[in-house]
Parts: sequence; structure tokens; C-alpha cells
Amino acid sequence: MHAELSAVTGQAWPRVCVVGPLPPPSGGMANQCEQLVRLLRADGADVELVRNNAPCRPTLLGQVPVLRAGVRLLPYLFNLWRAAGRAEVLHVLANSGWAWHLFAAPALLIGLLRGTPVIINYRGGLAEQFFAAAPAHVLALMRRAALRVTPSAFLRRVFAQHGLEADVIPNIVDLERFAPCPGRDFGAAPHVVVARNLEPIYGLSTALQALAILRQQYPLATLTVAGSGPQKAELVAQAAALGLSAAVQFPGRVAHADMPALYARADIALNPSTVDNMPNSVLEAFASGVPLVSTDVGGVPDIVADGVNGLLVQAGDAQAMAAALMRLLGDRDLARRLAAAGAMQVQAYAWPQVRGQWLAAYRRAAVVGRAG
Repeated sequence: MHAELSAVTGQAWPRVCVVGPLPPPSGGMANQCEQLVRLLRADGADVELVRNNAPCRPTLLGQVPVLRAGVRLLPYLFNLWRAAGRAEVLHVLANSGWAWHLFAAPALLIGLLRGTPVIINYRGGLAEQFFAAAPAHVLALMRRAALRVTPSAFLRRVFAQHGLEADVIPNIVDLERFAPCPGRDFGAAPHVVVARNLEPIYGLSTALQALAILRQQYPLATLTVAGSGPQKAELVAQAAALGLSAAVQFPGRVAHADMPALYARADIALNPSTVDNMPNSVLEAFASGVPLVSTDVGGVPDIVADGVNGLLVQAGDAQAMAAALMRLLGDRDLARRLAAAGAMQVQAYAWPQVRGQWLAAYRRAAVVGRAG
């Protein structure tokens, strides 16, 4: 068995192939994949990456979604087949819907064919809906994985509803990039930041309504929505209809390396999502020392305790969201206490704490492979 010793623990890392996306575009799974590979390599692990969103060649085809998937698929499968033969463990970052069928399921099948144990690292707040509607073969195939790992207890509960066991290894926050910032004196012009894609499931329409209500008390309040997606034109039109055009910025996707600077300019982080798992944006707000208001959906209550490290409201309730924002802006002692609690909690998601969990998972999967 080939293995590299961890530079920190002195224990042997099995040879791992990580299968997943990289930025660009930036996104939760892509950022987690990039961080994981970078940190594993820095720790001395022998890691190969098979990227499932590699740039399309020719570039023109990359602008057509269906063609883009087809053009990527053949080289992806070819690279995956070769890498699976070299690896002792395949670590597959997986999601719901077409991403499962196009990328995760083929990786699991190739692992089975090559005799390489597979860890399905399943992510995404839509798992409940996906599993409920999925054909029986989806769950049957998932049972063939050596290990199933989710980043949250919420997803583990979803898996259990379908007779699947799963371990929890949380998302990673790179505390070398994110660090608590001193609170700003926002005066009459507080700045709220949302870091979610411009898609209906992320509740951005409610965030705009909440801003309109907030501006009745704080007329100079502003909102930055850091993300991109198909809902942009609709949201821009809604902002105009609410008289918020000058108060809302849509800068598009902000590179992961630039997110700390955005949080440094924020007085409150807002997560208005209607579906969620373990959002990176919440963890990054904690790490940046920014007080948080979030909806109480999915796995969020597993990491955000109302009144302890953030404020929770129901999804779609603009009045409650605005009230929570005003509560934090009007009670800066409360805001500081919540931010400090979040900054303390996020230490559990730093690499020094998560490293050992992945090392144990890889070693367990490798044992399954040798036993098979």
C-alpha cells in the first residue's frame, strides 16, 4: 500500500483521488473542493484531482449548457477511469439532480468496476426532494459506496429516512483567509451582505422586501448580493419596483479570495434561503465576525442557534427578517455577542479539526477496499 505521511499527524494518508468541481465559477462545492485538495496536499497527502467542470474545448461549446455537459463527459470519464486505477480511495463530491446522474453516479460505477472504494461526499439542500423522486437504482447504487459522508447532521437524517447510513464531516473554513473584523460604525447607513446565487431557492426576493422595510427606519441601508444566476433580471426589476435600485448592488460572483474584503464591509450577513444544508456563507460570516440573520431551513438550525450565535426567522417572512435586522442594528451589544459566539464556533470547522476526520474516513474506506 502506497501512502504518504501527514506532515502534522505523522499518520499515513492513502492515495486519494478527489472528484469534483473547481472555480470558476465560485460556488459552495467548488470552493470546498479547491480547499480540500490544497489542504490535503499541504499536509503531505498524495492527491489526484479529476475535475468534473473542466473548461470546454472549443470554448464556444461551453456557452451552451447541454453541449457543454456532453463535451465534458467523455474526457471526464476517461480521466476518471485512469485515476481510479491509481487511487486507493475515490472521494466523490456529489449533488442532487443531473449532477448526480452525469458525474457522481459514473464515478461510483467506475470505482466499483476498478475495485477502488468510493466515498460519496453528498451535499446540497435538495437531497430530500431528490431522494423522494429518484428511481430505485439511485439509492441502490448509493448503498454500494464504501462510505457516505455528508457535511451536516441534517443530511444524515435525510439519508436515514431512506435506509442509508452516513458519517458527518463538516465543511472546511480556511481561517487563514477569514478572520474576525472590528465592527464598523455604520451610522445611519448599515450594509447587509448576502452571498448566495441568484436562484429562487435562495430567497433573494424576500431579502429585497426586507431591505425595503428596513429602509423605513434606516433610509441609507444598502444590500450587496454576491452571486450570479438566472434570476438576476427579475431581481433587478424587483429592486427597481421597490425603489431600491440605488441601494442594492449585484456585483456577480465574487472570487473566494475576495470574500473576506466583502465581509469586512458588512454590518450584517443575511442568509434568506428557502432550502439549505450547511451553507459556506454562514460559516464564512462566523469566521469574519459578522452578526448573522438566517432562515431556519434544512441544516441551518444545526449550526445556528437562535439568540446564541445568530438570529433565525422563517423562510419567506420579510417582516420577520427585517425585524431581526433592525434588532441587531439597534442592539450592538447583542450583535457583538452573537458574532463572538459564531467566531468561536467556527473553529470546529477549521482544517486542524477536520483533518483527522478525513484521514480516518480515507483509512476506513481503504480497509473496505482491501477486504473486498
